[in-house]
Amino acid sequence: MSVNYGAKRIVVGAHYGLRDWLGQRVTATLMALFTVLILGRFIFSTGPFGYEQWAGIFSSQWMKALTFTVIVALLYHVWIGMRDIWMDYIKPVWLRLSLHVFTLVWLLSCAGWSIQVLWRL
Repeated sequence: MSVNYGAKRIVVGAHYGLRDWLGQRVTATLMALFTVLILGRFIFSTGPFGYEQWAGIFSSQWMKALTFTVIVALLYHVWIGMRDIWMDYIKPVWLRLSLHVFTLVWLLSCAGWSIQVLWRL
């Protein structure tokens, strides 16, 4: 007979809490710092700001690597949020699984597209 209380209780999904909360805060902080960096480069630039200046920001390899890191952080941030929304509000398992798969495919497509754009600069 299986006991579903006490120290041996199996709680599904309870292990996500702290890791997801911390993941959301870390990725949000990274994205906020990146935004401040880009805004600073934009505000303190001299002369009119056009495509050449915008592409110049992302021309160095360290900036491409930092932007790639922020893109990955953004995708992880979105995945945590959307997964939690689907788990909390969508009760039919088949629909929740379909939405999870759609979200993953969409995020991977966005990742491929954004990296392709980034490396064209």
